This record gives sequence, C-alpha cells and structure tokens, in this order.
Amino acid sequence: MSQIGAPRGRTCSRSPRSRTLRSVATLTSAVLAVTVLAGCSSGDEADEAPVAAQDDAPAARDRVADGGTLRWAVDALPTTLNTFQADADGTTSRIAGAVLPSLYTLDERGRPRIDPDYLESAQVIETEPKQVVLYKLNQQAVWSDGREIGAPDFVAQWRALSGRDTAYWTARNSGYERIEKIERGKNDLEVRVTFAKPYADWQSLFTPLYPKQVMGSPNSFNDGARTTLKATAGPFLLKGIDRKSGDVTLTRNPRWWGQQAKLDSLVLKAVPRADRADALAAGGLDLAEIDRSTAERISLALRNARTGRNGAQAALAHGPGAAITPSKALRSWALAHGSDDEKAAEVKAARKKNQEAVDRYARAQDALAKYVVRKSLEPAYTQLSLNGESGPLADERVRRAVARAINRQELAESVLKPLGLPAKPPGSHLALAGQAAYADSSDALGEQDTKEAQALLADAGWVPGGALRKPAGTKAGSESEEEAEKKEKKEKKEKEKKDEGATDAKKRNDDAASDEGLYIVGDDKPGDRRSAPAVGANGPGNGTGTLAPASDAARRSAALLARAEALDTGTGAGARAAKPDHGMAGAYAPRGTAAPVTAPDAAKALGKDGKALSLRFVLPSGPGSESLRAVGDRIVRMLDAVGIRTEVVKVSDESFFKDHVASGDYDLALYSWPATAFPATDARPIFAKPEPASDGSLLVEQNYSRVGTDRIDQLFDQAAGTLDEEEARELVRQADARIWAAAGSIPLYQRPQLVAARADLVNAGAWGLATPRYQDIGFKKPASSGGAERNR
Repeated sequence: MSQIGAPRGRTCSRSPRSRTLRSVATLTSAVLAVTVLAGCSSGDEADEAPVAAQDDAPAARDRVADGGTLRWAVDALPTTLNTFQADADGTTSRIAGAVLPSLYTLDERGRPRIDPDYLESAQVIETEPKQVVLYKLNQQAVWSDGREIGAPDFVAQWRALSGRDTAYWTARNSGYERIEKIERGKNDLEVRVTFAKPYADWQSLFTPLYPKQVMGSPNSFNDGARTTLKATAGPFLLKGIDRKSGDVTLTRNPRWWGQQAKLDSLVLKAVPRADRADALAAGGLDLAEIDRSTAERISLALRNARTGRNGAQAALAHGPGAAITPSKALRSWALAHGSDDEKAAEVKAARKKNQEAVDRYARAQDALAKYVVRKSLEPAYTQLSLNGESGPLADERVRRAVARAINRQELAESVLKPLGLPAKPPGSHLALAGQAAYADSSDALGEQDTKEAQALLADAGWVPGGALRKPAGTKAGSESEEEAEKKEKKEKKEKEKKDEGATDAKKRNDDAASDEGLYIVGDDKPGDRRSAPAVGANGPGNGTGTLAPASDAARRSAALLARAEALDTGTGAGARAAKPDHGMAGAYAPRGTAAPVTAPDAAKALGKDGKALSLRFVLPSGPGSESLRAVGDRIVRMLDAVGIRTEVVKVSDESFFKDHVASGDYDLALYSWPATAFPATDARPIFAKPEPASDGSLLVEQNYSRVGTDRIDQLFDQAAGTLDEEEARELVRQADARIWAAAGSIPLYQRPQLVAARADLVNAGAWGLATPRYQDIGFKKPASSGGAERNR
C-alpha cells in the first residue's frame, strides 16, 4: 500500500493537452457544473427514466410574482469567477450559470439541449476532409456592454484553453486542443469551427462562454477574472461580492433579450452546512441544500403545524424538553427551592439554561414550519474505491471477491429508503439512469454472492489458517526470527514516521480532548449493528461528497484537494457514527490499530504465505461524514462475512482526500463522482490505465484506484473520435462493462439531494439532473391577490 509522501501514484496528467477538469455536482450546494455536464444531444430517448424525478415546484411564469430577492445558501464565497481555473468551485459555477452564456443546458434526463437565448442552431455541416461545426447565434444576444456575441469571443476562448499558450493558467482544455481554426461565417451571427480530428463531444465546448475581454490575454484570464467580470450576458448581472458579509449579489440584466428574470435580485449567501438549520430558523435563507438532520427537523415542524402543535409543545415532545419527566421536574423544583443554597443556585442555573434551550428550539420549530423539503437524487454517485496498485488488491481476483461480498442493494436502501427516495444501485460508472449513454453493465462483475467471493479468494491463495503457514523457502530457527524482528522494527519506524507527518493538522487541536480516531476494541462492532442509522436529529448527515478531478500537476492538485475537503467530507450537523473495532472489550487502541488476533481467530482468518488478509479502510472523521461512515460500517460487516478483515482508519477531513485517496495511501475508500453528459471526454482520465514515469512512480491522472487496461483507454478514444452518436454510446457502454470487470471501483448508490425551500418559492429546489433556469425562479403570486405582484 502506498505511503503518504511516496512518489508512487502521482496524479500528473500524461500530457498538457490531455488536461481535463470534471466540475462538481456538489453536495454542499447541489449546483450542476454546466461546463461539465453539457454534452452531446440526441433525439433518441434513453432506455430508462431517471430513478427519481426533479422536485422544484414547477410553475408557469404567469403564476410567478415579479420582484423579490432570493437568498440562496452556498458553501463559501468564490475564490475565482473563472470556471476554467483550478480553484473554481460550485459557487463559481452557480454565478456563471446566471450571468454567462450556456450554449447548452440539461433537461430532466440530464440530456443537453440548445439554449435558444444564445443559439438558433448548431450542427456538424462537414465531416470530410475535416469536421466542421456551424454555430448560428441568436441575433439579439449581446454582452452587457452592448457588443454582439460573436466569433471573436469563440476565438479568444479557444486560444486561451487550447493549451498552446502556457501563459494561461488553465485547469482543463479537453476538446479545445482538437480545434484547428475558428472563422466568421456568412455574417457576424455565424461561427465556423474546424477540427483537426473528429471530436464527438464538440457540444461541450464554449459553455460557459466568456467575453474576449476575459479570454483575450493571460493577465485578464489569470488575474482579472478572479474578482470581476468585464462583461456578462445572462438574465442576471454580477453586482458585487461583499466578503465582509459573505454575500454575492446578482441583479436583473437590463440588456437581457430573453424572458425577464422574475426576481429583482439573487443573493448567494456563504453559510456553512453546520449553520444552515440556524440560518433557516432565523429566516435568513430562502433556499439551501441541507443534511438529513435538518430535513428531519423541518419535516417534524410541518407535521406539528398540521396537527396544531406549536413550537413549545414540540420542544417538550421531541426537543430539549423531551427528557424531562414529571418526576425529574419535581425533583429539580425541590432542589431549586431547598435549604442547600449552593445546590439550589446550581440547579436554578441549570433550569434556566434548559428553559432557554427549550425556548430556542420552540422558536426554531415555529420558523422551520415555513419551509418545505424538496428532494431528488443528485447527478452523482458514491462508490467504493479499491486501490489496485499494490498489496492484496493488486490481484484482480481479490478485488472481484470484495465486490461480490458487497450487497449494493442493501447499502442503497440504507441511505435512500429512509428519505423516501428510490434505492436502485447505479448500473454504470459512466452515466446515470435517464441519460443517453446509460446501460446497466454490472453483470460483467456479478451481484453479491458470498460463496463466489470465497471461491475467488481461495483461487487467489487466501485460505483459512493461511496466516499461520510460512511460505516455502522460509529460513528456520533463530536466524529467521531475527530477520523477522528486524523487519518488524523497520516497518514500525517507517509507520511512526509516516503517522507523525500525516497528523500535523490534528496536532493543532491537541489541546482539546477528543476520542476521534480512537476506538474501544470489542465495543460496538460494526457488524453487530441491528439496523441502519435513523434519519433525524441524531441520524447521519448527508455528508458524502463529490470529488472533482482536476488536471495539470500542481494546479490540478490544488483544485482537487480544495473540492475534496469542501465536498466529500461535508460540514453537515449530526451525531457521530460509533467507532468501529475488531476485538476484545476494554482494550484501547490508537487510530488505525487493528485488534489483536487470538490463536483460534488466526486459525480461521484468511491468510497467505504467513500473512493475514487485512485491508486498510480509510474514512473521513468529520461531523459531516456520518453517512459515509455508516455505509463503511455495513461494508465492514459484509467483508467480514467472507473472511476479509478490515482495519478502519478515520482521518481528518482535511487529509482524507489529499493525503490518502489522491496519494494512494489506502486499500478501500468511499467517495463520489459527478455524472456527466460527456463520458468519453470527462470519464477517461478517471479510468485511464496508469503509466509508469521515469522516476518509478505512476502517472494516474484521476484514476485513484490505479486500475485500468489498454482496451478501456482505446474504447474511450474511439468513442470520443466518432461522429456517430449511436456508435459512441455503444463504445462507452463497452468501456463501462470492462470497468466493472476490472473491479477497481464499485458504484453503490446515487446520492440524495435534499433542499430546504420557502413554501412559496417556485421553480427552485432539487433539480436532479437538470440545469436551473434562473430567470424563472421566483415567488408564487398570492392566491388572494388577484394578480397583485409580490413585494419583498
């Protein structure tokens, strides 16, 4: 298994011209990155509908009031307004979607559709000798400075993102490097793009489209567009960013030629997930993606309101006052009015503190009853990644055994069923149900089968008692024991050195006592849990995240790590998952230490050549990752059933992806990938076969499982290079079947999308696979107003 800081498993791109950045379908903001998800359109319907419909309270525009301000929660203020830079995030994409041209947007099935506000048409008009695409622009489309959108903007963006000029600090250039030239057509409204070689995913290009003032020079691209945009062309304008208040304000664009935005303004407010329940209760937000515990509180508030129970009554029923029984209340009163003055003062202070908590909860529940929870499934899936670089998982048979040991249906149900969402495990790594490229190829690996998993392990040499058998050729007597002792001491020193370097972030918090990363051996074993974690105030948060691959050495790493920290570990509130353990009760073990194996256990445990079969399962430890850890506990139980031991290691949110997943310091890990309408382009670096570098390391691009084949790479290349849409989809499906067979990653479930919205907010919520239509978002006209407009 790779160690932190080791050169192996680097995530460098093979070539600067193969850079790609898959933006986030974020869990923290539920924003669809249009730059990623825009893809090739097709007149054919997908074989399957989306697993869950979007839930955004659709309303006709004539039923939406003109005016008002929407306060929409985001995770943080953007560090850049340029979506093509490495540190662009979900907020960057949300702003771009509202203020910049998107030539294609996604429908409810995740299929790209021309946006008529910008394009009249776009089609391939020539294939020989070169592929030529002709864009016909909307004649009314203009930038906010009054200039027409045209060929100069396309040319500037191509030159900036082609990778030919290294002065541009770009995070991705997939597709742009294939362009040979861009020309004006018959008039200023036509743009001809000629490709040097065929490119199936040409419709992903120029979304979002930036003005030539941004793309025209390295300085404006690298620095200028980080804090301001010289021109925009959307239904909204960027009015300003207030870093002191944490607000980004967008206002109606007076030059907008399409249907006028219903809202006067849209304010993006930076509110961490852990603070969103309080912000909603205080009436400071109108729309926010939330975790499960907050969703449960809103659901309780609505039920209470429907039954006539106010917040004070709710607090006594299921809030801070729920634990106060009549006998406890009587005893407390007696102590507060007793003769022991010191005890009376202490009890009075406690009673006052408890009453304040009850009052706060009561007010919050009354306020939360004004919201509704809109839910769907995110355009992203959570997977179990198996690091095949070294160790037992380098053997395909062991990886397949792990996969066959896991009941994906059970895991999906544990996460989604309590939320009332359909729990159907994804059948593809490369598309979600409803998308054109979707096909269930999981049969290439097979469903859960304990006997088959055990047979695969036995075939790979991992058998009961194998940990006690010495391999052939082992030296006898004291010489062998001395060598073993020396090796053990050396490995122990290396591990201690690694652990010291990997826990710098934790040391900064050592002044505060914590049991994180420490478990009591034999207490609350994951396999002994009787049911899935409950949804509610004490249930797991929706903290799994979507890791977005970046590119190009340092810049790609910076983007990837920032997003991993912000997304895959989450910041939602909820109860901590119980610490897993592996053995005898009462013994304490530091982070990552496996429980001692007794002699009888060693005889039963699977082993090979004197080594026990044990996999290092790395999970984030933060308060927003309860859902991941709960799923991890179930996986531990499933693997245990076939004889695979796991060493569960909980690490800080900050280091989970950076120091473990990206560096290859894990055997098993849980994280998520966003879906894409462009699998041939966007998914290739995720599943590309790692290649050895001159220094002995691996160039893995974004393939963090380190598992790939030449044939998979060939299928991706062929899919990206054909202009036959049916052929491209078939090639993608073939690639997916081979990815399943390689067993480097196992899709488990499509992630839940929970959004709190004001009850009168329409055309907004859980969009699922679709792109938000910003100009239609607004507040419903009051039924008694006779058409009067809403004033806020």
